[in-house]
Amino acid sequence: MSLLELDGVKVHFPIKKGVLVDRTVGHVYAVDGVSLKVEAGETYGLVGESGCGKTTLGRSVLRLVDITEGSVVLDGTDLAKLPGEEMRRFRRRLQMVFQDPLGSLNPRQNIESILSEGMIAHGIGKDQEERREKIKAILDKVGLPSNALARYPHEFSGGQRQRIGIARALVLEPDVIICDEPVSALDVSVQAQVINLLEELQEELGLTYLVIAHDLAVVRHISDTIGVMYLGSLVEEAPSDALYAEPKHPYTKALMSAVPVPDPEVEDKRERILLTGDLPSPANPPTGCRFHTRCPWAQAERCSTERPQLRDVGGGHRVACHYAEDIASGKLSLKQGEIVSATREGVEDNPETDTPAEDAPAKVPAQAEKPAKDAPVAEADKASDADKASEAEKPAQVEKPADGDKASEAEKPAKAEKVTKADEAV
Repeated sequence: MSLLELDGVKVHFPIKKGVLVDRTVGHVYAVDGVSLKVEAGETYGLVGESGCGKTTLGRSVLRLVDITEGSVVLDGTDLAKLPGEEMRRFRRRLQMVFQDPLGSLNPRQNIESILSEGMIAHGIGKDQEERREKIKAILDKVGLPSNALARYPHEFSGGQRQRIGIARALVLEPDVIICDEPVSALDVSVQAQVINLLEELQEELGLTYLVIAHDLAVVRHISDTIGVMYLGSLVEEAPSDALYAEPKHPYTKALMSAVPVPDPEVEDKRERILLTGDLPSPANPPTGCRFHTRCPWAQAERCSTERPQLRDVGGGHRVACHYAEDIASGKLSLKQGEIVSATREGVEDNPETDTPAEDAPAKVPAQAEKPAKDAPVAEADKASDADKASEAEKPAQVEKPADGDKASEAEKPAKAEKVTKADEAV
């Protein structure tokens, strides 16, 4: 049995409307039937674009938001059915590292107070001295000095604050840590340090991670298994290497095609899948397959009416698509959207001649006429600069503003005439 199992989890937020009496007029289907398993000691990466329900799913595991339907089983205990006090005690085994390092820390508490608060709530340590020694040991593990105990969150950098957030989770000795985009608010160099720290702690303490992120490179580096979410549903799940080597769902294919490759030769030959349409609203999701309104391979007679289930296509690779095998074999052709070059996106390059592509001959005369258009305007600008210089060299004319005005007025028709000639040349 897996350490953490989610079965058909749904989180629906009611939409209220009314002046005197609120009435429910609809729901936001933030999470709509997600099932997954996280094995002990592994890292499960959850990816998807903003608004797909990743963070809501992570919060539902800790019961920070109410679960509408489904079960969340941790080591044989269904968290969705636990009453409030039992769930509070059970949260010691489940901790979370939040996305915003500063917003997740109380600015009025020093670091010792922040880290010892959870220990006091769960009865860890006989006295403050014992708790302090344990906090110092945890701070050493995350790379912070012991003199940080008396300091406040605003005195640390973003990476250090995130290390404090990790330490706050570790002091309770949890089994599972949910990392909600733990490095998205950090610099690239600091991101690598925090990710390496999480890996080291996992090896040393035997932790289990559920990592929520939208950076595909980060997820690939740290995850053993990856799940891809779209509009509240899990559309694909596979081991990390298998998913990146051969994505099977059209949405995953589009995501992977947008990842830049640090090899110029491979990047030039690579193709990018451009999706059409906008992301539908989670308050009014499409019928059938949630992705069929943007899918390049959608088949209207089935995709728009029948919702696909997450099924195994071999090797632990699960995908929610009716035509995953046909798309992989090439039997199904594109119905909408397009595939373009990843570097120029449809613009052809002719490096030998350094001329535009054959499909745009009309642009050549326009480029040839540019010098004729720019020359008179440049002369007008030079004349204007000369007039300004001559006015600056004549301090005696300050006493005769009328003559100066007449002179400037006399020059205006000449400038206008030059600009007119430039327009006629165009």
